Order: sequence, then structure tokens, then C-alpha cells
Amino acid sequence: MASGHHEGPLGSVYDAKAPAEVAALYDGWAETYDADMARAGYRHPSVGLALLARHAPRGTGPVLDAGCGTGLLGDWLGILGFSPVEGLDLSDGMLAVARRKGAYAALHRLALGGALPFPDGHFAAVISTGVFTTGHVGPEGLPELVRIVRAGGPIVLTIKTTLWDGGFAQAVADAAGVAVAERTEPYVSMPGEAGTIPSLAVVLRRR
Repeated sequence: MASGHHEGPLGSVYDAKAPAEVAALYDGWAETYDADMARAGYRHPSVGLALLARHAPRGTGPVLDAGCGTGLLGDWLGILGFSPVEGLDLSDGMLAVARRKGAYAALHRLALGGALPFPDGHFAAVISTGVFTTGHVGPEGLPELVRIVRAGGPIVLTIKTTLWDGGFAQAVADAAGVAVAERTEPYVSMPGEAGTIPSLAVVLRRR
């Protein structure tokens, strides 16, 4: 698609104007989300998992899957030895699917971008894939993720390049107590769709 927008349900989610609308659209999509994203060749969870495994040793925990959706990452995190793993998401429908998979020690209905109910330095690592993107969360979601990660902990994020260039990179540079440990080259999150805007993945390290 020449517009750079996604097709189908994801396109509708990207066009949503408010968090409540985003949540409602994901609620309706939850039961077919995994199959739909698999058909599209969705790469963000695999890229994020690989980076977390490179920057955090087996046994690291607790880990927060921020924007966990249906729990695509939950099983994989457990297989690689990250434990315990908690998840948060703004969609009740997506959380219901994630809960059925039994991979999370706790699941929270929360949205990124505001205050999170976790103590400072509570998590050993954070991973957030497919969340910092069009119509979802921008740089306003970064400070709380930095706050809740302990010193030395990695924060793995996938970020749409338009968002990165449009203020996220500067927000990272301006943030106190965090530095970029790794950044990938831009890549297309769904090679099964044509014309989508690329993303990149970054690993931030809490000082």
C-alpha cells in the first residue's frame, strides 16, 4: 500500500483516535490476532526476543512484557529462561487470550503513557514490541519504563521509524539515566504487506 498504512484490522487500529477506541478494536480482534499476524510474517516479537536474549542472561527476572497483547512473547520468554514474566495491555480481550496461555506470572490492564503502579527499579528488564508505533504510544511512554527498570537493566523496544525520527530519538537522548546499548537497521515488521513504514529496534540500558 503506497500510503504506508497497514491493511485490515491493524489499519483500523492505527487510525483510531483515542486509547478507548484502540482497546475496543483490539478486543474485537483478539481471537484471530495470532493467526492474522503469523500470516503477515510479523517480525517484532522475534526481533525483540533476540535482542533481550543478547542483553540479559538466562534467569533474568522479573521481566515486564509491556503491551503484551495476546501473549505472543510469553511462551518464548519462558523457553529462554526469563522468569517470572508479567504482562500489561490496555485490551481486556487481548489479555483474556494471553491469560489462557498460562505463560505469565501476572497480567495487568494498564496503558503505557501514564503512571504505572510499580515501584522504582521493580523489573530486571522490559520488552515492548509493536507498541511504540502509529496511533499507539509515543515518547510519553518512555519515562515510566525507565523508572521501573533496575540499574543495569535493558529496555527492548521496537519503534516505527517515523516515530523515532519525529521525537523519540531526541527523547532518549534527553532522558536521564538511560543510554542506547544497541540499535538495529530499519526493517519491515510485516513482509507479507507491501508499502508499510519500516521500524527499528533499540536496546536502552538503565544506568
